[in-house]
Amino acid sequence: MQEKGSISIHTENIFPVIKKFLYSDNEIFLRELVSNAVDASQKIKRLSSLGQFQGELGDLTVDVKFDEAAKTITISDRGIGMTADEIKKYINQIAFSGATEFMEKFKEANDANEIIGRFGLGFYSAFMVADRVEIESLSYQEGAEPAHWTCDGSTSYEISEGSRTDRGTDIILHVNEESAEFLNKSRLGDILNKYARFLPVPVRFGTKTESQPDGEDEEGKPKYTSVDVDNIINNTNPAWTKAPSELKDEDYLAFYRELYPHSMDEPLFWIHLNVDYPFNLTGILYFPKVKNEMEIQRNKIQLYSRQVFITDEVKDIVPEFLMLLQGVIDSPDIPLNVSRSFLQADSNVKKINNYITKKVADKLNELFKADRKNFEEKWNDIALFIKYGMLSDEKFAEKANDFCLLKNTEAASYTLKEYYEKVKDIQVDKDGNIIYLYTNDPAQQDGFIGSVKAKGYDVLVLDGPLDTHFTSYLEQKGGEKVQAKRVDADVVDKLIPKEEQQTLTLSEDESKKASAVFEKAIARADMKVEVDALAADDLPVAVTIDEFMRRMKDMAKTGGGMGFYGTLPDNYKVTVNGNHPLIKRIIDSGEDEGEKLAKQAFDLALLSRGLLTGADLTSFVKRSVEMI
Repeated sequence: MQEKGSISIHTENIFPVIKKFLYSDNEIFLRELVSNAVDASQKIKRLSSLGQFQGELGDLTVDVKFDEAAKTITISDRGIGMTADEIKKYINQIAFSGATEFMEKFKEANDANEIIGRFGLGFYSAFMVADRVEIESLSYQEGAEPAHWTCDGSTSYEISEGSRTDRGTDIILHVNEESAEFLNKSRLGDILNKYARFLPVPVRFGTKTESQPDGEDEEGKPKYTSVDVDNIINNTNPAWTKAPSELKDEDYLAFYRELYPHSMDEPLFWIHLNVDYPFNLTGILYFPKVKNEMEIQRNKIQLYSRQVFITDEVKDIVPEFLMLLQGVIDSPDIPLNVSRSFLQADSNVKKINNYITKKVADKLNELFKADRKNFEEKWNDIALFIKYGMLSDEKFAEKANDFCLLKNTEAASYTLKEYYEKVKDIQVDKDGNIIYLYTNDPAQQDGFIGSVKAKGYDVLVLDGPLDTHFTSYLEQKGGEKVQAKRVDADVVDKLIPKEEQQTLTLSEDESKKASAVFEKAIARADMKVEVDALAADDLPVAVTIDEFMRRMKDMAKTGGGMGFYGTLPDNYKVTVNGNHPLIKRIIDSGEDEGEKLAKQAFDLALLSRGLLTGADLTSFVKRSVEMI
């Protein structure tokens, strides 16, 4: 049997286009060919289970071999094999039925995956790295003859009698000069480890050396010997393919370590995804410990299709706020050669995205209800996920309102509803607004916190990277008429203004004089001086920054769309407590002495805020020594 033929294409040669366009993605040739081999192996298994194949299945291991001297890479399977007619049908005709359309459309494609996926050109990815490709195949069908197909990357092919004696297929790639990098054990091993490590049929890549027990030595200590064993690169039955009832906690942790061998921390908890309607989806998502910054993800979620790795760029499948999670998602509804444009347009992807959001919210709610104490202990590690989700996903926020926690300076935890009930009768201003007081730096703002607590008020700790935005969320969704103010936004009586006001003991002239002395002593355009009536035991001087302006500037820093405010200079308010004995002493002193005392009191207020630095700090220390 020998036949030569030409693949019918009404336009220019397709192969140079494949090579040129797919050059940057050329390693995926191995994924395509090994996946095809695994599919063929699974098909023979299926036929056997249905009674349509009576022969011995035998060892179904797929082999990947390379020969550096001969410049070949061979992928071998013991699957269903192909007859000469089937090769003509599947390799020559079907793969090229879209060739004309391909030539018209390839310029519009955004990436290599999109082309291969749309036009069924998976097998032909071999020509990205090979000058010539051969197929040796023997079908499982009784009486089938072995067939050999060869093509040199032109539209011509040749079919002749093959040499294979057992069922299955060999794909032999004669690697071209530009792709010599793939004739390397380490390079091929890396690609197989990336794409094939969880394929459902064993994949062998040569051998590896292992130490095995070999009795004991003369001193009775165990001896070991080195043995060459098959290098099976994949786990054919990973945890996500099993039912949750089959798995214990240690199984989930072992799989996490298999996925991320270099991870230092164990995950906090996990979610096992398993749905078959209206789409197919399995997987395990892990909640890692997240430090208190939006760090670059090294251990990303991995997307698989029938246990074949596709990508770890899962932005459209997983909601953005869950991109910090880790683990695996596997869906046969997502094609192997997926493209960004497909992900953005596919209705199943949107459903998967919504499903994952719901599952995560339900799991968190379940953990909160089952063991609140444990949930509270883990809060600092998961707060970032939850707050990000509440800010970016309305449906998630609706569920998260029940388990999102607020912590105060006493380290007590409250749900949003509980906290509203706690402060609504105490921290209410003269206009009926309920004021949530918070600190983003308890150590730095300790003086302000002390003043607030002296009034019997509570202070929340909101010191996370998203809390500038989350304070706005609390105002909108935390309860009726809620306003959030940082403890250093004003003096305590102005943070929660009441109907009854303190009376100023200074006369109008004394008040003007105090203001003039402080303005002269401070001499800074960014400091606005106000003389106010506060309690006599409050501090003589306080430096504060307006809540609205500070929050807008903070949002600008975190990319919250407030760029204009980020360019504005800081402006502070200097509140001089007209009822404090020191202020009376300052205005009753001589000009120089009064100015010196005013400067000292102002510097103390700056010092308490961490705003006294450089030459001003040196000058303050020197003056303090003189005054002692």
